Amino acid sequence: MTEPRDPTPASGREGPLVSEPKAPGPVWTEEPRAKREGDEGRQDPEGRRRRASGEDARRRQARRRSQARKYRAAFFALALTGVVAAVVWALLGSRLLVVRSVAVTGTHLVSMSTVLAVADVQPGTPMVRVNTAEIAERVEAIRQVQSAQVVKSWPNRIVIEVLERDSAVAVAMPSGGYDLVDAYGVVVRWAADRPSRFPLYQTAAPAASLRGNAEVGLAAAVLRELPAPLRSSVVSLSVPDQQVRLTLANGDTVVWGDTGDAATKAQVLDILMRTDARYYDVSAPGTAMTEG
Repeated sequence: MTEPRDPTPASGREGPLVSEPKAPGPVWTEEPRAKREGDEGRQDPEGRRRRASGEDARRRQARRRSQARKYRAAFFALALTGVVAAVVWALLGSRLLVVRSVAVTGTHLVSMSTVLAVADVQPGTPMVRVNTAEIAERVEAIRQVQSAQVVKSWPNRIVIEVLERDSAVAVAMPSGGYDLVDAYGVVVRWAADRPSRFPLYQTAAPAASLRGNAEVGLAAAVLRELPAPLRSSVVSLSVPDQQVRLTLANGDTVVWGDTGDAATKAQVLDILMRTDARYYDVSAPGTAMTEG
């Protein structure tokens, strides 16, 4: 019989140790979430039904909110349309907001009937359609009217406020009488006798041609700045070379010049008139002159 061999080498040294392979341990892997939930759902059908019911409830609630928003938008749109329609009807179709009366203020030279006829505001016209600017323009075409303002007095009244022209001087007419002219050279009215408060404006030009005349404007401006006592004594005036010349009731002549320095000119003139001269030139107060 053959004896078994000793695994130890004959040299007495130990050989390399060879470890035996270990058995593989368990390996843990994570299952997909969907599979876990599916497994859980299969294991818990009641939970699955609760989740499905909750999702349905949320969807129904979202649909209800969306429908509510649509209903609100439709309601407000209809309400706005109704308001607009009511306003349009009240302004254009209703008999409540139409012209029922027209009032005129500020007239003395022009009759109220003349202003109303020229204004041509038709009763029953919707207030919103009344063009106040056009009415004012028509009224200002009246010769005696300097300006006009038209105001809507809601709900049904129109007020025409008139500012009439104020005469400044009188111009003698070749056929007799006097045309009373304002500061703009516009003939305001005719008078058989010259009113004492309107000095005679000496000119060779007919009164009808004086509209916009600069010399008439200068004469009227000087009359406005004269002291009241001096102003009341002026009986006539002229404007040669843009210098206003005044003739007083006592026959004295005063060269006033242009506008400006009225207070100084009045003081100088008051001193000079104590000399009993007949001619005074205060157009340049620093070099005033007297004659006669």
